[in-house]
Amino acid sequence: MRIRSTLVYTVLRLLAFLVPFGIMMLFPVFQELYWLAAVFAAIIGLSLSMLFLRRPLNDMSSGIAERRDARAATHPAKVTDEDVEDAAEDAAHDEPAGHDEPTDAGAPAPRDDQR
Repeated sequence: MRIRSTLVYTVLRLLAFLVPFGIMMLFPVFQELYWLAAVFAAIIGLSLSMLFLRRPLNDMSSGIAERRDARAATHPAKVTDEDVEDAAEDAAHDEPAGHDEPTDAGAPAPRDDQR
């Protein structure tokens, strides 16, 4: 992962929040209700980042994908608990039911006095 793309994206996201927050804190209403200014700044920052920060996000995510692929190529795949559980479940479904004697599904069960 390129550290530069991650750093650029992080700084731009912080600026997309801090600049609107700072501007809103200049108004007397938001000085009393600072949490409201933070909510509005978060919404504005999210909107700005969705509109203008697509390229830095793509650069960062492609760097993460390249790093993950490189790690997968150098290290063999590890067996996880999920794989073991799936194999056990598949083996249980592949085995026969385990009945030694054939049973008649349509035959009535014997009564207690006939046993």
